[in-house]
Amino acid sequence: MRVKMNDSSNRMLPQLDDTNRFFWQSGKDGKLRLLRCECCAHYVHPPAPVCSNCLSTQLSPQIVSGKGRVASFTVNHHPWNPAVETPYVIALVELDEQENLRLTTNLVDCDPESVRIGDRVSVRFTQCGDIYLPLFALADTD
Repeated sequence: MRVKMNDSSNRMLPQLDDTNRFFWQSGKDGKLRLLRCECCAHYVHPPAPVCSNCLSTQLSPQIVSGKGRVASFTVNHHPWNPAVETPYVIALVELDEQENLRLTTNLVDCDPESVRIGDRVSVRFTQCGDIYLPLFALADTD
């Protein structure tokens, strides 16, 4: 069975505020954005008011490649939300830009049994109103 882009209307959505709006709406133009420190160039995720590397408050949203690898994952078989089809993959994706720069997300458009740690992935977005959820799919290996 292939996990497909879920019907976005069934997902629990984040509450937007001034600290996270850039992240949840950045997919509007198909680009993933994360905070980056203007002093030391360290990426900060999840969004925070201070750089975890140098403690600077000079952070700004920057476009990242949206490419990475599966650092960890689990396949959920339990229907926690009856409106969301199971099984589905919950993954921890490490982005290429920085070691340990990770996002918790879903892998879509794949057979859950074929996913492996280290698999290359790339971002895609699904729109839910004014929120663009960053989901990941296995990258083409061609």
